[in-house]
Amino acid sequence: MTKSTLSAAPMCLWRLVAGTKLRRNIMETYGTRVLVAAVGFATTIVIARALGPAGRGLFAVAITIGAIGVQFSSLGLHASNMYYVAKDRALLPALIGNMLAVVLVTAALMVVGGVGFVIWPNLSPIHGTLLVLAIALIPAGLAYLLTQGLLLGIDEVRTYNELECVGKTLILALICIAVFVNRGTVELFLAVSLSSTILTFLWALLRLRRVSSTRPVLSWVVFRQSIGIGVRAYTIAFFGFLLLRIDLLMVKYMLGATEAGYYSITQVLAENTMMFPVIVGLLLFPKLSANQSKEEKVQLTSKAVLATAALMLPVVVIAALAAGPVISIAFGAKFLPAVLPFIWLMPGTYFLGLETVMVQILNSDGYPPVVILTWIAATILNVALNFWAIPRYGILGASVLSSICYFLVFVLVCAVVWKRFYARYPVTYAPQPEPM
Repeated sequence: MTKSTLSAAPMCLWRLVAGTKLRRNIMETYGTRVLVAAVGFATTIVIARALGPAGRGLFAVAITIGAIGVQFSSLGLHASNMYYVAKDRALLPALIGNMLAVVLVTAALMVVGGVGFVIWPNLSPIHGTLLVLAIALIPAGLAYLLTQGLLLGIDEVRTYNELECVGKTLILALICIAVFVNRGTVELFLAVSLSSTILTFLWALLRLRRVSSTRPVLSWVVFRQSIGIGVRAYTIAFFGFLLLRIDLLMVKYMLGATEAGYYSITQVLAENTMMFPVIVGLLLFPKLSANQSKEEKVQLTSKAVLATAALMLPVVVIAALAAGPVISIAFGAKFLPAVLPFIWLMPGTYFLGLETVMVQILNSDGYPPVVILTWIAATILNVALNFWAIPRYGILGASVLSSICYFLVFVLVCAVVWKRFYARYPVTYAPQPEPM
């Protein structure tokens, strides 16, 4: 094989992702995510070493409660806002106003929910200050999530990337300071995460206000329009998130905080391998939503899926092979029980990454109910089987079941996409000149 052939191979793969601006946004965002992942990985190491397996488990459970609360309260508005503002930027003032109203209502509901946990403490896996901070993360995280959707919808990709970098770096810096002065506790680390989330939300809101010359307004008409698409997106996102995270809570309830700490490391590392497909899907969705041509959607989706498949395969293989040394060096030998579950999670993670990109063509077509039913069925299956697998096989059983469920979601989405698009609009690969 000649040197010219070797140098041409990456260029051919690069051309699989169409559109000069899309390429630039993907690579810039991917570079940002790599940096953010490195910072997040360092943060995870510091927290794990400072708190130990049990403390790390409690921190992970608190973060998971906040994250599930964000998904539950979002009503899918992060996706529907992105969908509608990509089609019509004039809707931005109304979308901002409605977003702020939803956040305030959510904050009020979280206060009521907190009172409920005080009355029935056995319903919560954490208590006291840790529970208060986890609940506070919900409206703060929701506000940040919704502003992110609007930024991507108006193509403010660079601002989105800056927010991610600054927010995660701030968390790491403050946690390191706390550890240095011997003040590292689960509650303090969670408070740092909460503060960073609030600051990045305010920065994102300021940027949106600079883009929109009109003051934010409340609009029931726009909200009713958004909620139609939003409820579908919400259902998919919520059950998808449950499929990814509910097993951690089940491990905590059935096996305790230490095993949850091991399994949280497995999940963190698996999420890092998903960076590229998540970025491609995130930036592909508004582009497909603004495109009315079915043929062009099929062409663009095919190229994106092929590029993702080629680039992600070596990532998951290397990650599986290097899991033992990486976990031992980064987290210490006491976290080695996380290695085997992580390896078994990799096959499912690969197919879930492909699904994350492929499903965007369905999402841009209005989130068909069949996708919703797919995620609901996979989540119910995962939860039901985990009641049997976790007590018998521990975190390894939870990992294997997750991998199987991810693959089943991929197969079902492939079938739907093929029937709705590829059977009607066959892909052709006519050579096209490379845009400058």
